[in-house]
Order: sequence, then structure tokens, then C-alpha cells
Amino acid sequence: MSVKSTAAGATPARSGGRSTAAPAKARGRTARAAGAKRRGTEPELVQLLTPEGERVEHGEYSIDLTPEELRGLYRDMVLTRRFDAEAITLQRQGELGLWASLLGQEAAQIGSGRATRPDDYVFPTYREHGVAWTRDVDPLNLLGMFRGVNHGGWDPNENNFHLYTIVIGSQTLHATGYAMGVAKDGADSAVIAYFGDGASSQGDVAEAFTFAAVYNAPVVFFCQNNQWAISEPTEKQSRVPIYQRAAGYGFPGVRVDGNDVLAVLAVTRAALEHARSGQGPMLVEAFTYRMGAHTTTDDPTRYRADEEREQWESKDPILRLKTYLDKQGLADEAYYASIEQESDVLAKRVRDGVRTMENPDTMAIFEHVYADGHALVDEERAQFAEYLASFESESESESESEFEFESESESEGAASGEGR
Repeated sequence: MSVKSTAAGATPARSGGRSTAAPAKARGRTARAAGAKRRGTEPELVQLLTPEGERVEHGEYSIDLTPEELRGLYRDMVLTRRFDAEAITLQRQGELGLWASLLGQEAAQIGSGRATRPDDYVFPTYREHGVAWTRDVDPLNLLGMFRGVNHGGWDPNENNFHLYTIVIGSQTLHATGYAMGVAKDGADSAVIAYFGDGASSQGDVAEAFTFAAVYNAPVVFFCQNNQWAISEPTEKQSRVPIYQRAAGYGFPGVRVDGNDVLAVLAVTRAALEHARSGQGPMLVEAFTYRMGAHTTTDDPTRYRADEEREQWESKDPILRLKTYLDKQGLADEAYYASIEQESDVLAKRVRDGVRTMENPDTMAIFEHVYADGHALVDEERAQFAEYLASFESESESESESEFEFESESESEGAASGEGR
């Protein structure tokens, strides 16, 4: 399966003809124009690799990677996209309850994830599958949570990667508190918190910004602005670019091309160093695009035009880096074939792993609620056990009834035979 076909396969089917979202697109254009007029100029965007795969320089942010490191970034993005596509398929087949795709945001996640050090601590939302990959979290652990057989499935302290957070924006407070603790401990490390453009409207995020600034916490707030908070465009959430909000709290913000893995890596690396060196928090806005649905329960064709998505497909982060590798002669067909083969192996492991996951112990939900136990939990455990036992009793009664019915039928048949 090629990179392009993987992306196409994970994108929801079009509704046919012009999208019903055309009016929404027109409103979006109007809002963008109004926003640009208020600002006077378009926001500065840090970019090191153009959509055409051309390398450019930036005065403040730069990066020098080896061919091996560049190929590694490409591999990370391809494997993450393939895993993501398999997860969508598994959900459609009824194997997962839900899935939040990262399609189109691979560069934002891989670039920022690879910028972290092992001793840095990561607080994700529920879409950071690429960041999880860079922190060596097994993809099957992510899928186990969306299948409902675990509550995360990994030890956060083993990879310094916190459990996924479904509550919108709350992880920014967790990250700020953790970073304040890191500062008090005098540790030479930083914390990074991920959230989306929609979460930036939450009060939790505002409180996190306030505390991080006042206490000079070593935390990087990483906003993946994929431009749609489910069906609401960013223009309906903020009258200024999100990165500019940081100035009101007293710390720097920067907007980076979220589809440029090199720029994301360079900016995030600099932001983390800014934080861990005692200069306080920093906000990074990765300007990207959600090419798929918000989750597998969403239908983006109801509020978003096909033309908009097609425009962003031309900025695909994986194809952008591939073009650069080809132009520089840093990869050949044998290399790409090996990555595709590796992605096939990963996909099979994911499929087989999900379908063979064991259901958890039904009573396990009552464990570890309180360290020393609790009378109310004990009472609820007993009630639930009795409830589950009632199904077994009903099943046994039904089996006995079926047995009695069959026995009576056999007896009646035998009696009829004797009379003939």
C-alpha cells in the first residue's frame, strides 16, 4: 500500500458532486479575510521545507540533519499513517468503539515528538498517535483503550508519556503542575502539553497559561491547529492567530508550518530548550489540517468543502519530505519498498493483535479505586457480582427449559410411533 493510497483510503468518501459544505466554506473565507484585515498582514509562519520539497532557511530557526535522520522522519510518518489507517478500518469493522485519526498531522506529531529528550515528559490528548510512536508506546496499547479492554495499557512513567486525556484541555493543567514540580526539583528537563485549536477556548487552557507564566514553569504548550474543532472553524474561536495569545500571558509564542516536519522539529527543539533552561513557558502553534474526520463518528462533508481538503492534500507532509529526499538523492526505490514492506508487517500485527485481545476481568473495574478499600465500593462490587450472576441463572434456566422441551418432544414422538 503506497503513501498516497493509504491517505486516500483513510479519507471519508465524498458525497458526490459539490459538497453541501460550500456555504460553510464561503463563510470561512469571509472570516479569514476579516481576520487578515484586522491583523493587517498574515501571521509569520516558520518554514524550512516548502510544499514543493524545496529547502529554505529561517533566520531564527535552523536544523541540520543527517540523511539517516531524514529517512527516519519519513519512516516515522509513513508507519504512523499506516497504523492510523488500519485503526480506522478496524473501527469500521466493529473492532474498535471509536477512533480519532491524525491523517494530515503526521509532521506536527513526529517532528515535535522527535524533538523531545527521554527525560522530558509528554502530556497528550487523544489524537497523539504519532507522538506516542516516538515515545516507544506500542500501538496496540492505544487500540486497546479504544477497544475498551484497558484504560491506557501503558505505564506513563516508563516512557514519560502520560495516558491519553479525553477531557478537552485539562491535560494542560496537569502538564503545568508537573512542570512546576520539575522546576522545584531542579531537574534538567522540560514538559510538553498537546492540545487542539478547539481546546484553546477552554478555561483550563487559560488557567494553565496563567500558572505557567507566573511560576515560570518549564512547559511547552503545543497546539495542533488543524483548523476545525469538529465542525467549528478556528475563525469562530479566536480573532487573532492562536500563537499570539501567549503575549497576553507574558511568554513567547510562535507559529510553525505544521506540515513541515523539519520546521516543527527545529521549533519544538528550541522551545523545549527555552523551557528547560529556566526561561519559562512557550506556545507553539503548528498550523496544519485535519484531512480526515474529527473521529469515526463524524462526517466532515456536512460542514467542509472537498476543495478545501484537496488544497491541503497538495501540502501533504509525507509527500513533501519524499520529494525532498528524491531531489537530494537521499533515498531510492529499494528504500521506499522496504518502508512499505515494514508498514505491511505493522498493519498485520495491529489487525491480529486487536482481534485476539482478551476481554478484561469484569470485576477489575472495582480494583485500585481506593488504596485501602472502601465500604461503598465493596457494596457496589457485591451488587454487580449479583447482577452478573443473574444472567448465568437465566442462561441455565433457558438451557433446562430447552432440554425439557426436547425430552417432551421425544417422548411424544415415541408415543405416537407406538400407536401406529
